[in-house]
Amino acid sequence: MTSTSLDIVAIGDAIVDVFATCDDAFLEERGFAKGSMRLLTTDEARDLYAAMGPGREVSGGSAANSMAGAAALGLSAAFVGQVADDQLGAIFAHDMRSLGVKFATPLIADPPPTGRCLILVTPDAQRTMSTFPGASHELTPAALDPELIRSASVTFLEGYLWGPERPRAAMLEAARIAHAAGRTVAFTLSESLCLGDRRHGVLGMIEAGTVDLLFGNEEEVRHLTGCGDFAECVESLSKHVATLVITRGARGAVAVESDYLVEIPAAPVERIVDTTGAGDLFAAGFLAARCRGRPLRACLETGSIAAAEIISHFGARPEADLKELAGL
Repeated sequence: MTSTSLDIVAIGDAIVDVFATCDDAFLEERGFAKGSMRLLTTDEARDLYAAMGPGREVSGGSAANSMAGAAALGLSAAFVGQVADDQLGAIFAHDMRSLGVKFATPLIADPPPTGRCLILVTPDAQRTMSTFPGASHELTPAALDPELIRSASVTFLEGYLWGPERPRAAMLEAARIAHAAGRTVAFTLSESLCLGDRRHGVLGMIEAGTVDLLFGNEEEVRHLTGCGDFAECVESLSKHVATLVITRGARGAVAVESDYLVEIPAAPVERIVDTTGAGDLFAAGFLAARCRGRPLRACLETGSIAAAEIISHFGARPEADLKELAGL
């Protein structure tokens, strides 16, 4: 194995998030299940945006949020994701680079336009997401830079991109390149993997040894495995990956490595404002500690600290000094 010059390269949705508050009645009127994620057509995205209250725009996407957190924690990070040659695409690229995350994916012509996620936050801090993927689902293997992937200790793949054929092929190719170079491949689950028959493809990919480090929350893991009992979920997945990490909300998090299980409580939070990005920043904290050679419990604790910071304010990008909070 050759030496690395980059801690993490992530592949995921390149999305601009638009946040707005609403009451439960607004969700009910539109038939939205609180806390859910749904995909929008162009017309649906236009209609919902017009009906939302005042919004705040910030570049997002699950793996992109994780890389923003990783950079804030002192890691050298890069992101691969497709945007269009339009205003939101320029905003996304600027935001990532301003955070210190390397972003050099070639632009494509509009249409489709750069993707966006319309996030409705209710008074109980739950977020309901409606996503128009746009250009992000046009990512192909041709957009990959093999040398960039070989240079990273960890290649981090986002579950939201698993459904569309082209980005799925790009992620599988990135995993192949990473493993050929002796690198670690991490994969984060998402709600979208529970749609249709996607879970079978993901399970097959995991069972084939494509993933070394798997992240997911308790609900995602239950849907993926079909197990009702949490312990059965852990047993079902941990035998196929070197490291399994499961977040459990207020009940903390669990990690398993070689039959060694560690469980921690959630980090204390004075006031929960918005849960958007909690899992993304947990992954960032865990990976930051892992890349610094910290033991498994410390990795979980760092992830919990990062998640606690994110849910204390609106948005999925850190506002406090994560590196200082985590002691890295």
